[in-house]
Amino acid sequence: MHPPRPSGRDDEGSAALEFIAVGVILLVPLIYLVIALGAIQEQTLGAEAAARHIARVVARAPDAATAAERSDAVLAAIVDEYGLDEETVNLTLACAPPAVECPSAGATIVVTVTTTVRLPLVPELFGLDRSTAVRVQAEAVQKVSRLWGAE
Repeated sequence: MHPPRPSGRDDEGSAALEFIAVGVILLVPLIYLVIALGAIQEQTLGAEAAARHIARVVARAPDAATAAERSDAVLAAIVDEYGLDEETVNLTLACAPPAVECPSAGATIVVTVTTTVRLPLVPELFGLDRSTAVRVQAEAVQKVSRLWGAE
């Protein structure tokens, strides 16, 4: 037989209930964090892939028109594959040294892809989805052949 407790109440069996309650309270934010970081990582990989592949396509194209056509096709494929938001994807192409025409033979092209990731389960109410969005940017550099466009 157990001696009576001074408080007069029986706490036997409440530890499991407390563990479950605290576990759920801590587990829900942890699961959300994993989902949000997964979405950000997916968009980051998509932006990096887009920048890298577009830089290669532009550098290997025979002329500017073909480079533009192929880069559009690559960007569309990557947007589809990685689930990027088409409206927020921004592609910038720059040359170093700065040239009149970019891309040009012998130049180094810098492709920058920028997009924003909207966090999951954030409502569009009062623009919360836009204010909590995370900006992701990736760059790729590729050297263009000195014989580019000579064909």
